[in-house]
Amino acid sequence: MVERLWQEVDAYLAGALAPDDEVLRSALAASHQAQLPAIEVTALQGRFLQVLVLALGARRVLEIGTLGGYSAIWMGRALAPGGKLVTLEADPSHAQVARSNLARAGLADKVEVVVGPALGTLPKLAGRDGPGPFDLCFIDADKENNAAYFRWAVQLCRPGGVVVVDNVVRGGRVAEAGSTDPAVAGTRHLFEEMAGNGLVVATALQTVGAKGHDGFAIAVVAP
Repeated sequence: MVERLWQEVDAYLAGALAPDDEVLRSALAASHQAQLPAIEVTALQGRFLQVLVLALGARRVLEIGTLGGYSAIWMGRALAPGGKLVTLEADPSHAQVARSNLARAGLADKVEVVVGPALGTLPKLAGRDGPGPFDLCFIDADKENNAAYFRWAVQLCRPGGVVVVDNVVRGGRVAEAGSTDPAVAGTRHLFEEMAGNGLVVATALQTVGAKGHDGFAIAVVAP
């Protein structure tokens, strides 16, 4: 009953504040048809990311974990003029779906999908020429490597930039110190990294909704 209530409230809030459209519906349908895992952000979470892009006036956004490009569409629509979103995806078939979804959204020129394991592609971003460091980084990839992704995100974000990490509560299992689940252990390593990193101020928020009990971690890189 409680989870059903979460879903009903999520549906109400999404209808009021984050209504979908044909582009977003088509992106989800194409991802489902391609049998991608149904682990994309919810509409409200997509709107949350969009609000962050707008609040920061972000021109440069980094995403680690593209999947079908649903979250990239939300963020890409909010980029400041001349902005660019770079999204990293390990699976070439996922990247192909994402590129099609982004093209349908009219964002092919604003969003670059980079294929390959992120720990291999992130060092290449550090050496790129471009308009400067990232304003926002969204991490939503394999949880085992969350701490390493976070270190790279801090390095690649400008002072005052924001790093957001998804799925950090794991249905409450993140509190289990002895968990043998690699995703839980990887998330706990993430929090250890955040707590010991003197370059950031960080917090975490639990969420409930259509995807159950989970949450975000959010960090600001020190100016």
